[in-house]
Amino acid sequence: MTKFATFHDLEGASVFITGGGSGIGASLTDGFMAQGAKVAFIGRSDASEFVEEMTEKHGVAPLFVQGDITDTDVLTAAIEKSADTNGPITCLVNNAANDKRHTTEEVDSEFFDWMMAINLKAYFFACQAVVPQMKKAGFGSIINFSSISYMMGNAGYPLYTAANSGINGMTRSLAREFGPDKIRVNALAPGWVLTQKQKDLWVTPEGLENHLSRQCLKDTLDPDDMINGVLFLASNTSKMMTGQALVIDGGVVVTG
Repeated sequence: MTKFATFHDLEGASVFITGGGSGIGASLTDGFMAQGAKVAFIGRSDASEFVEEMTEKHGVAPLFVQGDITDTDVLTAAIEKSADTNGPITCLVNNAANDKRHTTEEVDSEFFDWMMAINLKAYFFACQAVVPQMKKAGFGSIINFSSISYMMGNAGYPLYTAANSGINGMTRSLAREFGPDKIRVNALAPGWVLTQKQKDLWVTPEGLENHLSRQCLKDTLDPDDMINGVLFLASNTSKMMTGQALVIDGGVVVTG
């Protein structure tokens, strides 16, 4: 069984995760609950089975709100429900995203708006919604999932890479704006994490071999590899870290 670091200040923390019932988000829900945090998450698909699994494992149920994060009213209502249930949110993890493959030629206005809604707009409005709660608590940590895809200049999903670059810029601006309120805002850029969705839709032996050849570390990434990095950014352990992008990709890109 994999053991993860313990961050004592996360015990009892009120955490909200977008897309916290599947993929990377499910690992994050599990990781925060193992710390004793009070976790709420929103997801479009029914996560009742996952909630039962977490309840059996941790002895307490996460709060699940079923809804589409591209509907801003639904998203903000879920955040308010989380605060009403678990207390003011002190950690937001914007994790939900969609890396649907597309070419520039096939993009129309409707698809453009949808890609921005799920990959950037929802991030902004989730941040906006939790800021008053974090001000009330006197501190907070926002973690915005980005991707190394825009750093690599990958083709095949130009709107996704544009949104992820935008997330990085937004993160820096919000860190500057809300630093005086002791609210930290950081981005986390994963490499190619082999979620079940990735395996079902995009992973091929040739593609994976090519990607691994670009990694310094030759092991594949799985969702649990994101847990410690997120917990670190959420915890007071990183109390003087803000406006940064933490890369966890096995060494594909080099920053600095």
